[in-house]
Amino acid sequence: MIPKVIEGGNFSDHRGTISYVNDFSFEDIERFYIISNSEENPVRAWQGHKLDAKNFYCINGSFNIHFVKIDNWEKPSKNLKIETIRVSASESKVVHVPAGYANAIESLEKDSKLISFSTLPLANVKEDDARYSADYWKING
Repeated sequence: MIPKVIEGGNFSDHRGTISYVNDFSFEDIERFYIISNSEENPVRAWQGHKLDAKNFYCINGSFNIHFVKIDNWEKPSKNLKIETIRVSASESKVVHVPAGYANAIESLEKDSKLISFSTLPLANVKEDDARYSADYWKING
């Protein structure tokens, strides 16, 4: 499986706005987190998942979701291609990053917030996580 964007939309009328992503399924979701990076450290990087798929939805501001396909969990190549998808609160879309990838979350605006939906039960997280230094792969931008 490869990362993908699940598009949604917005509906506005005199009552306000509803944002939706009707094609996103919660079937395999086990838990969720809301991420707010600090202004001093706008990049939260790099965390890999052998088993856990991540789904990201921006609820305020904007983010770049960076990810790499891991080739070797113990010592991945430093030359892996970084792919990036931008998300913002004004767009309604979910970025799905399947198991087998490492990701980095970059805030692009002050007070940005991102929901991360995870597919792995909390009891299994310790055996799944692979963390790499923030500069392991260089984010351009």
